Amino acid sequence: MRIGTFRHCSLSIRLAALISLIYPGLVAAKGGESAVHAQSSGATLPAYPLKLSANHRYLVDRKNRPFLIVGDTPQGLMCRLSEADAEKYFADRQAHGFNTAGWIDVACAGRDFPDIKSGATPDGIFPFTGFLAGGTDLAHYDLTKPNEVYFARLDRMIEIAAKHGILVFIDPAETAGWMPTLRNNGLAAAYAYGQYLGRRYKKYANVGWISGCDFNNWRVPTDDALALAVAKGIQSIAPEQLQSVELNYQMSSSLDDQSWASIISLNSTYAYAATYIQMLHSYNQTPVMPDYLVEAHYDLENVGEPNDYGTPEVLRRQEYWTMLSGGVGQVYGNHYTWDLPHGWDSYIDTLGVSQLEIWKHFFSSLPWQDLVPDQQHTTLTDGFGTFGSDQILLDSSTLATNNPVRVSQSNYATAARTADGSYVVVYMPTARTVTVNMSSLKGPATAKWFDPTNGTYHAVQGGPLPNTGTRQFTPPAKNRAGDSDWVLLINSSSRP
Repeated sequence: MRIGTFRHCSLSIRLAALISLIYPGLVAAKGGESAVHAQSSGATLPAYPLKLSANHRYLVDRKNRPFLIVGDTPQGLMCRLSEADAEKYFADRQAHGFNTAGWIDVACAGRDFPDIKSGATPDGIFPFTGFLAGGTDLAHYDLTKPNEVYFARLDRMIEIAAKHGILVFIDPAETAGWMPTLRNNGLAAAYAYGQYLGRRYKKYANVGWISGCDFNNWRVPTDDALALAVAKGIQSIAPEQLQSVELNYQMSSSLDDQSWASIISLNSTYAYAATYIQMLHSYNQTPVMPDYLVEAHYDLENVGEPNDYGTPEVLRRQEYWTMLSGGVGQVYGNHYTWDLPHGWDSYIDTLGVSQLEIWKHFFSSLPWQDLVPDQQHTTLTDGFGTFGSDQILLDSSTLATNNPVRVSQSNYATAARTADGSYVVVYMPTARTVTVNMSSLKGPATAKWFDPTNGTYHAVQGGPLPNTGTRQFTPPAKNRAGDSDWVLLINSSSRP
């Protein structure tokens, strides 16, 4: 869900001209064209279901292959798309390397979809068949009377996603829209509804669950208990399926609410300020579980507090900071993929998506799951910049007074190293000379600068570099896009 200037509107195609000026690299690829690409790519699909790794730091598939979360956010799919359109959407996302639908609302309603009054599909299928005493509106739906025809449609959406290798996180009752309904139904009905969902979707290996979403009132015990009741109902039937919860914007982590610790297996991080602050907070929480970026600034949107437009540079910063701060992936977002307004299919394959593919290929070429954040600056010893205040972690209400660091304004360089000293990776959002402790590497090394805007490498001369003492590294001034962010990759393994 997005909090910002695009909140209560559906963008018209007349904005296309403006967007094309802001994003000269925008690719208007149609789903049919992407589907051909996907089918010819020969990419290996994940073997679902997923589970936690032995150390609980990342996810692996059924063949024990590490699973890097590359997600999108088709939140409004059930209320906006037909099955044919869903096929087009998922084929396109597969073609561009996505493997996760960050979440799909069981039914759309409330603040995020003000034009949807009943939670119905585009062709008028309602999610429930009965109402509680007191009204015949969405808030009075009887959760114990699900509509078989509606949920059969959701079944087929999940099956379409599975065909394209996409893991689907379902939001059973998105709290920005369905909290009044949960309150009216009470704990017993909420739990029974969760059991219904667990029974129905237990058979799908590509299904996980994410509760909440902009769940700002999780600190209200009665509201938290209702959302928990649904999740517990699911868990009672399908305990092997992954669960998580998205709490409040502007900064939060699932484990900030310890009431969820025994239910969830993923720590969903929400961050509008400089990404590494909240990501490291999540990484350091207990119990240990995979930490990923569930929501941040979105492509083609001007949202969030602190405010930042989702330019390619802002998106890159979020992506690389995430991975070098203990993350196991992220959910990318775009106005045209969460809200799915008319014309969505012409504006979803942007320069931001192309650079996300570069990000995926870069980290997939490394043992990314073994990277440990350099929190004490024992590897990157100088030139890392200014971290910024972390007081925003205490309470979202303090944002206005603590002046949190904007993504676009931070100069902080994140670094991570594999425990065996085979690799060091540094992301700097602005070019500068940095100092690396070479003795943190296991042997003589090669070093390269990686351009995150076009995926090219630039070798550092003088190798192999000895793994003793310290060494300074200075990147080229500008990358291919004319920005100054770079990635330093130091390799002392036997792998090229």
